[in-house]
Amino acid sequence: MTTRRDSSKGLTDSAGPTGPTYGTTTTASRPRALSAPRIGRGRRVLRAAAMAATLPYLALKAAWLAGSDLGIPAGSVLLEPGAFFVVANSVTLAMDACVILLVLVLTRPWGLRVPAPLLTFPVFVATGLLTPITVAFPAQLLVRALGMGAGEAARAAQEPFLDPWVYGVVYGGFIVQGLALAGLFVPYARQRWGGVWQGALGRRLPSPTGVVAGVAAVTGAVVGAIHLYWAFGGGAGLPAGRGAVYSAETGVVSATHALCVLGAAVGAVVLARGGRLPARRPLALTWICAAAALNWGAWLMLAVLAPDGGTGEQVTAAMFLTYAGQTITGLLASTVLIRSLRSRHTG
Repeated sequence: MTTRRDSSKGLTDSAGPTGPTYGTTTTASRPRALSAPRIGRGRRVLRAAAMAATLPYLALKAAWLAGSDLGIPAGSVLLEPGAFFVVANSVTLAMDACVILLVLVLTRPWGLRVPAPLLTFPVFVATGLLTPITVAFPAQLLVRALGMGAGEAARAAQEPFLDPWVYGVVYGGFIVQGLALAGLFVPYARQRWGGVWQGALGRRLPSPTGVVAGVAAVTGAVVGAIHLYWAFGGGAGLPAGRGAVYSAETGVVSATHALCVLGAAVGAVVLARGGRLPARRPLALTWICAAAALNWGAWLMLAVLAPDGGTGEQVTAAMFLTYAGQTITGLLASTVLIRSLRSRHTG
């Protein structure tokens, strides 16, 4: 293999004809492998926006850990004593604080030296947790604006949980975080691993990976169908009281989970089959949807298994199995994604 000096392609992990080429030792590439170019105004704005968007959530979590009931109505399960909510608030506070560190990694020169697993794992988790919120919450606001939101009877039947303003503050901040992180991660990933998603998908992945993709397709189809059934008002498998609080607003949430699970299944199958399709689209689809299915499925399972009852809602076996299937689909699709990325990296 020959090496060509080119001062315009100085990063160590620059792209070769079949994927990124690592370990280049030319004089031109070595100095720039440890530093990033100056970021423009747009990325500076995104960095500031992401950091600022963490503050309301961090403030609320800190207040709740200190014993405040700010934003929590009387009768809410969140006011009940117990270790679960203390641990949950501590963990979620730490997770949101990590967004600040993640933003710095994506915008500071030393960020290019962070080992890939230490960066991609938190980005994958952030993608999975923030994507459904970024899709579902604006859709709920639209549904409400069109007059198809929950009626007075449905609202009265709901157990008190949080004051309405809390959702706007928290989810609004999450949406800003998600969009800002995406805007920062894409140019970072293009600079560091740009060759991985260039070109066509290429050859079919080995048969064991194809089997994994096939299982993901089956579980994703089943779980997606169940979520769509619930999204359009189906009540089988849900607690008896869920029908009384159903509305298009709650249906949007189930529909979002369905889209993510089905997207993960489709992406896994496309990656396993290979072919002449441009690689970046199925890679992006599988990354986003697998992350959403895996992380939200796991989060919902933890909530229903919580010793304090999580949200206090009765949990059925069908709900638990659906969340488990959602998690499994995301995990299987993630396995196919990793195998595809590795094959392109080494191919």
